[in-house]
Amino acid sequence: MKQNNYQGALQQPTGSGFNATSTTSDVIKGIDLTGKIAIVTGGNTGIGLETTKTLAAAGATVIVPARDIEKAKRNLQGTSNVELEAMDLMDPLSIDGFAYKFLASGRALHLLINNAGIMWVPLRRDKRGIESQLATNYLALFQLTARLWPALKMANGARVVNVSSHGHQFAPFSFEDPNFMNREYETLQGYGQSKTAVNLFSLELDSRSQSSNVRVYSVHPGSIGGTELGREAPLELFQQMGFCDADGNLLPEVAASLKTIPQGAATTVWCATSSLLNHIGGVYCEDADIARLASDTAMSEGVKAYSLDEAGAKKLWTLSEEMTGIAFPVY
Repeated sequence: MKQNNYQGALQQPTGSGFNATSTTSDVIKGIDLTGKIAIVTGGNTGIGLETTKTLAAAGATVIVPARDIEKAKRNLQGTSNVELEAMDLMDPLSIDGFAYKFLASGRALHLLINNAGIMWVPLRRDKRGIESQLATNYLALFQLTARLWPALKMANGARVVNVSSHGHQFAPFSFEDPNFMNREYETLQGYGQSKTAVNLFSLELDSRSQSSNVRVYSVHPGSIGGTELGREAPLELFQQMGFCDADGNLLPEVAASLKTIPQGAATTVWCATSSLLNHIGGVYCEDADIARLASDTAMSEGVKAYSLDEAGAKKLWTLSEEMTGIAFPVY
């Protein structure tokens, strides 16, 4: 029977046995991915690189689309079962080119890991006038998934894992002004709405795709040290958020709360491979399990109800088709 996670109906932990300290090695133990094909965006740095290495070591063939192929080659040197392709998530034509090349190979796609993202960036727009965090973190993900849909359906048991963030709690999606045309730009508001969009899309795609045997998940990796996500953030922003002292040093209690990269990638790998999720989807996961619904108060653990709202999810789907010019009929 078809189930969906509208309004958080399925947001209950499974009792996976894992937690915030679990690593990719823990969650992949005993799982054989031989013969499976995976695509991992952002798969050559940070938690994406860890995800790529973990899936490849378990036997999957992993395709990593990258904007900087030379950098990707350096970072993935010595990793077997990996193919590199060019793609720039800020360029819709580049996304199409990558997707059409993969489709032309005739291969089924078992795992699509939409991992790449940006954060803490100044106001930028793509050629369409779309704000860069919305374009990169969400609309590129929508476009790539839509273009690869025939290959996902062909797998007859595919999973799509969309890397979201606890940062979705910074902001609901602004249907009135998603591109900051009539309101002051605030980088964390832009980031928050882009990740809320990821959650709403994951919810709606899973509901539509169950009959095609494709399941969809959104993931909060945790706060992680050693990634490139904050490379453009000014020091003042970290100080404002209480991460650093006046001299720019990371506060000890903040450092102690950060996950390692293998811990940060664990939830992505768990969602991609766990048998506990064989008959459930559309859920938001953290710490290698399904998260609970968050409280209505300020920032808290779990997922906010506004990012699991049925009406919002359907409205966003229509808007996404309009903003990208791409019809995405799931059949």
